[in-house]
Amino acid sequence: MIYEMRQYRCVPGRLPALLKRFETATLKIWEKHGIKQAGFFTTLIGESNQELTYFLAWDSLAEREKKWGAFTTDPDWHEARAKSEADGQIVANIVSQILAPTAFSAVK
Repeated sequence: MIYEMRQYRCVPGRLPALLKRFETATLKIWEKHGIKQAGFFTTLIGESNQELTYFLAWDSLAEREKKWGAFTTDPDWHEARAKSEADGQIVANIVSQILAPTAFSAVK
């Protein structure tokens, strides 16, 4: 199992719009493609309170490539993204890291 950590820094004031998009649209599209989330977090204390961090669980890099590729080209995703950004851009920056658990990690 590998994990992907994704951090989205929002345009100031747009975090609520991003959270709404995940809750009402993105997660349903992920479910359709078999994408497994391992947790979502907002920043309580840190550099920016306009960030969303989440983790995805993948069996392999090949699985990630196949499922993430299908998601990013899904017309439902493009429609949901366009609709959620009707009032302007939401995300200013995205950082993604692929992580492998250590032998002593509680998460495997």
